[in-house]
Amino acid sequence: MVDDDATVSDVVCRYLRRAGFDVSMAADGATALAAVVRDAPDLVVLDLMLPGIDGLEVCRRLRTRPDGVPIVMLTALGEEADRVLGLRLGADDYVTKPFSPRELVLRVQSVLRRTGSDAVASGAPLADGDLAVDEVRRVARLRGDELTLTVREFDLLAFLMRHPGKAFRRADLLERVWGWTFGDQSTVTVHVRRLREKVEDDPATPRRIVTVWGVGYRYEPVG
Repeated sequence: MVDDDATVSDVVCRYLRRAGFDVSMAADGATALAAVVRDAPDLVVLDLMLPGIDGLEVCRRLRTRPDGVPIVMLTALGEEADRVLGLRLGADDYVTKPFSPRELVLRVQSVLRRTGSDAVASGAPLADGDLAVDEVRRVARLRGDELTLTVREFDLLAFLMRHPGKAFRRADLLERVWGWTFGDQSTVTVHVRRLREKVEDDPATPRRIVTVWGVGYRYEPVG
């Protein structure tokens, strides 16, 4: 739990501990980065407004690590630009302040479900030409090279590949991939854009993850 507001950290940590989590706190970015190296946490709750190294830079540095630790961001209500940038940098989810601690616990549990043993996996690897996704091992490869994907990026890619040729609205993807029945649909847009940068030869003219105008997105096999 990374937040320089001791009251917020204390309340959130008490709720997370009641839910069965082992939680440690950091009040600044440098301490948080050192703690991740030392403790190898399963997830980081990260406030964007931090002294010294801010939350966006912490997020960027965590995304260079091979373990791909999931990140749930905390943002102020009016910080839409920072929220979008955080998602582009690889955050898996976000909660806006002021927030309900119970909602944050649910978001943490939702993200962890997608990294744990109960994550959805069909068993047989998914394949489309030079793109292959192994849901059991949670590994995606393009032309034999392993892709660096966040939890949500991997889940989104696997979901779309399991339903080739079917168009999904952003609201549908938000519910079926994120597990949200409500929320900011721009989250989906940001993740699709970031995923295209990793799986498309030309992200500006995508062949695999195509836009269905007025609807949402569709996975179009190219293999």
